[in-house]
Parts: sequence; C-alpha cells; structure tokens
Amino acid sequence: MNTYGTTVIFTLLAWFAIAPAHALAATLDQVRERGAVRCGVSTGLPGFSQQNAQGVWQGLDVDICRGVAAAVFGDAAKVEFIPLTTTERLTALKDGKVDVLSRNTTWTLDRDVILGLDFVGTNYFDGQGFMVRKSNGLRSALQLDGTSICVQQGSTSIGNLERYFTRHRMKYRLLTQDSPGASGKAFESGECDVLTSDQSQLYALRSAFAAPEDFVILPEVISREPLGPVVREGDARWSDIVQWTLFVMINAEELGLSSNNVGRVKEQAQNPAIRHFLGLDGTTGKALGLDGLWAYQIVRQVGNYGESFERNVGKQSPLGIGRGLNALWRDGGLMYAPPPR
Repeated sequence: MNTYGTTVIFTLLAWFAIAPAHALAATLDQVRERGAVRCGVSTGLPGFSQQNAQGVWQGLDVDICRGVAAAVFGDAAKVEFIPLTTTERLTALKDGKVDVLSRNTTWTLDRDVILGLDFVGTNYFDGQGFMVRKSNGLRSALQLDGTSICVQQGSTSIGNLERYFTRHRMKYRLLTQDSPGASGKAFESGECDVLTSDQSQLYALRSAFAAPEDFVILPEVISREPLGPVVREGDARWSDIVQWTLFVMINAEELGLSSNNVGRVKEQAQNPAIRHFLGLDGTTGKALGLDGLWAYQIVRQVGNYGESFERNVGKQSPLGIGRGLNALWRDGGLMYAPPPR
C-alpha cells in the first residue's frame, strides 16, 4: 500500500474515533421518520411487559418506552411494542429490529462490552430466587438437593444455578424452556419441582397461576441482577435520551413531581431547579435534539418512577412487591439518578 493509501486509512480511523455518535448512527432520525419508537419487550410478563384484555401493553418496562416516546414525540402512545423471547432479544437489538430493549434484562460485563450494547441504567434491582409448592414443606434453597428445576434458556439464571449448587455440593436436574411463560406453565403443571428466575419474575409468574397461594418463594437470593433498558452501542445521543428518560422518572419522584401535580407545578414554578428540570429554563432539550419540554412530557404522561412501580408491581398491584432495594436512596434503597444540573 502506498503512502497516500495509508494516510487515507489513518485519517478515516481518526475521524471515526472522534466523530459525534449521531453522525455514525442517527437512531433519533430513524425513529422520527418512522413515527414511533420500536420497543423490545417480553412475550408476556405480568407487571413488567404484558398486554391487558384490551391489547394494551402495560408494565414497568413498558413505561420506559412510553417515556422515551413522550420525550421524542410529546406523545407516549407512539410506541411499537415487539415481543421477544429470551434467546432472540439481544440479537434483535443488535440487528436494528428494535430501537431499545426494555425487557427484564440483566446488565453484565459480557453483554455490555463483548456484545456491543449499552445498558443505560437500572430500573429494577433484582436477584435470582426459587419458587416451590407449599405442600412440599421446603423452607430453604439448601433443601433443594436432588430436585428438578425449570429455567429459561439463554438466561443468566443457568450459570448462577450451577455455581450455587456446586458451592453447596447439591445435585439437580435442569429443564429448560424458551420463555418465562413456558417455564411458569411447566412448573405449575408439575413437570419440575422448582422454578428459578429473578425474584421479580417469580412474583409475576405466580400472580398468573390458577392458585398462587399454593406456591411460596424461598428467602434465598443467590445473585445480583440489575435489570434495565439497553440500546445499541455507537449512538451517544440516543443512549442519552433513553438513559435520561429513566433518570427523569427517578428524579421526578425525589423532587415530588408526579403525573397528578406536574401541570400545576409547571404553571407556578419559581424554584430555579424545578424550572430547569421541567425545561422552562435551560437548553438540555436542544442538546438532546428534543423539544424543551421533553422531561415535563415524560412526567405528565407516564409519571415518576414511584408511580410506575406502584401501579405495575407494587403492594397494590397483583404482584404485591415492596420497594425494597428499589426504594429511593433516602428511603434506604438503591434507586437514585444523577442530578439534573
């Protein structure tokens, strides 16, 4: 190769290294041209992503995508929900079939670094657990030696399970299914003795059983499972939009802003921090390529994080899950976001 060719190649490499992400992959432009955010969700997980009787998608993960649509279009309804199995979800995101994956997906080093994906935050701090029948009289995961266990294919649960049972010198028989629903049905019908998954998923699956009171979730938590939305690597602007959609919902709860009061607060706001957060002052919307009221639209149309949690998975929902680790930091939980300014 001559000197000129070498110079051109190095020049191109240098440009790719310093070029703004939106120049390389303008997801925001594609979304706007399409008129909707393509959101990858589960094939049906109560409390997180599931269609109701009217065919409307609902759930904690669904609300993230509705928030993104509210930020981009000023309309939380402009979302196309695409159900994905555990095994196809990451490939669908990498291949561009969805713009964001919001599907109870664990943030791991391999997925973040090797697969070329960007986890933009955690919307549910979880951990793997076990569910058994009350009639078996089991009270601890340490009593599971020799049992048959249902688990999803392609999930981090399989490796966690192997490490836990090896450490405690127990044996088990593994039965794999390709979706949470299939695992739940296999367990409920008696094909296996135990169902293992993230605890949130266990609560969700149990809520759909014919007799949920016949099943108990054991106290042991054998892993850390930070679940959150994922985007493709290489588009910093789109990553920022999805990330700050989640952060806006978390910060809104801390600031006392909700879907019920944000309209009134907007009209009366004198506090500089609140005015900046709602887009009445400042230029964050322009920096993201969005309307100045993007954060206000998220809170008005979707609500803050606490609202989303309670209506989808909280104590008043069919799942009945307490905030726990997902409480705000000031309430003893892990949930907080970077400050808005």
